[in-house]
Amino acid sequence: MSGINEFIDNEIKTNDVVLFMKGTPQFPQCGFSGQVVQILDYLGVDYKGIDVLADSEIRQGIKDYSNWPTIPQLYVKGEFIGGCDIVREMFQAGELQQHFQENGVTVRAA
Repeated sequence: MSGINEFIDNEIKTNDVVLFMKGTPQFPQCGFSGQVVQILDYLGVDYKGIDVLADSEIRQGIKDYSNWPTIPQLYVKGEFIGGCDIVREMFQAGELQQHFQENGVTVRAA
């Protein structure tokens, strides 16, 4: 496993919810990342945002790690959930909230 894969693996395994995104949760740099941030913030979920624009190795590394071509990417308890469209569809159907609760992640709004 390369250094970047070890970094990604460690972040995913040591944080309950991780969002690999363009920009930061406070200042998203693309609309898709912004939508996922809005959903997570609305639900009141604690998560770690990792800015892929700050490091090109992470930007490519996360795509290789998940075998998913786009950013953002959401991970819950080490499991890849998906990108913006999947997260939005799960949220609208109530599945995202349920997934968080089933995995012991506190949702402060629902």
